[in-house]
Amino acid sequence: MITELGHFALILAFMVAIVQSIVPLIGAHKRWPGWIAVAEPAAVAQFLLTSFAFGALTWAFVTSDFSLKIVWQNSHSAKPMLYKISGTWGNHEGSMLLWVLILTLFGACAAFFGTALPPTLRARVLSVQSAVAVAFFAFILFTSNPFVRLAVPPMNGQDLNPLLQDPGLAFHPPFLYLGYVGLSMAFSFAVAALIEGRIDAAWGRWVRPWTLAAWVFLTIGIALGSWWAYYELGWGGFWFWDPVENASFMPWLLAAALLHSAIVVEKREALKSWTILLAILAFGFSLIGTFIVRSGLLTSVHAFANDPERGVFILIILAVFTGGALTLFAARAQAMEARGVFGMVSRESMLVTNNILLAVSCFVVFFGTLWPVVAEMAFGRKLSVGAPFFNAAFTPFMVLLGMLLPIGSMLPWKRGRFGKTAWSLRYVFVLAVAIAGAAWAMQTGKSLLGPVGVFLGVWVAVGAFVDLWKRAGKGWNRFGRLSRLPRADWGKMVAHSGLGITMFAIAGLTAWEVEDIRVTKLNEAFTVGGYELTLTEVRDVKGPNYISTMGTVEITRNGRPVTELFPEKRDYPVARMPTTEAAIDYRFLRDLYVVIGDEQADGGWTIRTYIKPFANWIWGGCILMALGGFLSLSDRRFRVAAGARKAPAGGVPAE
Repeated sequence: MITELGHFALILAFMVAIVQSIVPLIGAHKRWPGWIAVAEPAAVAQFLLTSFAFGALTWAFVTSDFSLKIVWQNSHSAKPMLYKISGTWGNHEGSMLLWVLILTLFGACAAFFGTALPPTLRARVLSVQSAVAVAFFAFILFTSNPFVRLAVPPMNGQDLNPLLQDPGLAFHPPFLYLGYVGLSMAFSFAVAALIEGRIDAAWGRWVRPWTLAAWVFLTIGIALGSWWAYYELGWGGFWFWDPVENASFMPWLLAAALLHSAIVVEKREALKSWTILLAILAFGFSLIGTFIVRSGLLTSVHAFANDPERGVFILIILAVFTGGALTLFAARAQAMEARGVFGMVSRESMLVTNNILLAVSCFVVFFGTLWPVVAEMAFGRKLSVGAPFFNAAFTPFMVLLGMLLPIGSMLPWKRGRFGKTAWSLRYVFVLAVAIAGAAWAMQTGKSLLGPVGVFLGVWVAVGAFVDLWKRAGKGWNRFGRLSRLPRADWGKMVAHSGLGITMFAIAGLTAWEVEDIRVTKLNEAFTVGGYELTLTEVRDVKGPNYISTMGTVEITRNGRPVTELFPEKRDYPVARMPTTEAAIDYRFLRDLYVVIGDEQADGGWTIRTYIKPFANWIWGGCILMALGGFLSLSDRRFRVAAGARKAPAGGVPAE
C-alpha cells in the first residue's frame, strides 16, 4: 500500500511541476501577482510529494519488499541495514528518484530563502527549475519507474552490487547529486535573468551562494568517490580518469570558473555574458554526466545502466535545455553589455585567466573522455585514452593556475602593478623554492614532478595565508582585525590552501610511491621500502552476506612492530561476484597499503604492497576546500541578497 501511495505522490509531483513551470512564468510576464504567488507553495508541495515517494521506496528496501522489481534486483534479506538503505539509490531507477528529490529540494530552498529576490525574478527562477523537474519526472515515470511490481514476488533478492556495499559508496552518490543537481539553480538563475533581460551586480550576488553550495557538495562527492576507489578497488589509485569520474570532474571545473566569474559580475559588472554562458555550460555538463552514466555509451565500474533508449531520452533533455538556453543567450546578447572597465594587470584580468584555464582544462578532459567514441564512430578504430594523455594534457593548466593563484588573489580591482604584488610574496616564493630544492636533493635522479608539486603546494597554501594577513592591514592591532575579517575572506584562504595541499599531495604520491608485487609463503619475510612484512596466516571468515579469505600480515621496521594488517578477498554468493578489500595502515605522512591475491600452485600467495606518501593529504585538502566553501556560505553577505528591490503595494516591482 505504501509503495502505491509513493507512486501516486510521484505522479502528483509531476502534475504540480507542470503547473509550476507554466503559471508563474506567465504571471511574471503579465505582471499578475496571484499567478506569481503560485511558484512558492508549488515548489514546496513538489518537494514534499517527491520526499514521500522517495521515503516509500526507501521503506520498501528496508522491509525487503521483493514484490518491487528494483528491490528484488538490488537487495537481499541478509544484507546489512546500511546497504539496504543505500540500495535505494544504488540502482538506476532509485538514483534518478534521488536526482529529482534533490532537484525539488533546491527549488523549495529557493522559494524559502529567496524572499529578498524581486518577485518576477523569483517566479521565473522557480518556473525554470520546475521545467527541468518536469523533464526528469517524465523520464522516471515513462522509462524508469521505480514502483514496478512483480506478478509473483520471489522469496529473496539478487543482492546489491558488492562494490557498492561500502560506507564510502553509501554516501558518495547523495553528495555528488547535491553538486550535480545544485548547478541547476545557477542554470535557472541564468535563464531567468535572460528572460528578464537584466544581468547586474545584484544578480551576481544572488547566483554565487547557490553555485558555491553546489561546488562544495560536488567537492565532497568527488573526494568520497576517490577515497572509495583508493581503498576498495584494490589497485591502489585515487583517480583513474575513468569516464564517470571525468563526468563529475568537468562540472566541478566549470563551477569553480563560474564562482570566480560571478565575483567579477558582482564587484565590477563585467564578464556578464561569460558568466551566463558558464552557468549554462556547468549544468549542461551535469546533464552530460548523467547521460554518460546511464546511456551505455561508455563503460565504467561506476555506470548505473546500459540502456540506449534511456540515453536517448536524456540526450533529448540535454538538447532541449542546453540548446534552448544557448539560443536565448544569443537572442539576449544586448542585455549583457559590460559596464566595468579594467586594465590588463588587475584582479579582473587574473580572474579571466583563471576562467580560461579552468574552462580549457574542462574541455581537455571532455575531449579525452569522448574521443574513443568519436574515433570508433568516425574512423572505425577502437582507441583507449588513459592516464598518460590526461596527465600530459591536463597537468600544465593546473600548474599555471597554481602559479598565478596567489598573485591574482592579491591584485587590486580595476588596475594594479604586477611587480608590486609579486614582491609582497617574495618570502613565500623563497620558502617554496627552498622546500622544493630540499625535495629534489632527497630524490635526485627521480621525476621532477615531486619538487614541482611541493613548490606549487607551498606557493598556493602559504600565498593564501599571506593574502589574508595583508587584508588585516598593519600595526599591533592586526590580529584583532584578522579575527573581524568577513568569513568569506577566511573561506577563500582555507579553500585555496586546500587546493595547494591537494596539488602537493597528488604530486608527492605520484613521484615517491613505492610498489612491490610478489608471491610469498606463510611466515616468509620480505622487505619493502624499509618495512619488513610477513604473511603469518590465511583463513576463511564468514561475513553477513559474504565469505572472506583473510590474510594476516605482520609489519615491522628495524625489528620493532609497526602494525598488523588484514587484507581480504571477499566472495558474495548471491551476487556471484568477488571483491578485493585492501588493508591500509593510515599514518600522517604515509599509508602502508597491502592487498592479498590468489593462492598459487606452490602454496604461496600473491601480495601487493604499496607505500604511499601523503595519500591522506589529498582528501585532507579536499576537506579544507569544502570547509572553505562552508565558511564562505556562512558569511551574512551570502545569506542576504544585496540590492534586492522592495515590492510596491501591488506586490510586483516596476520594470
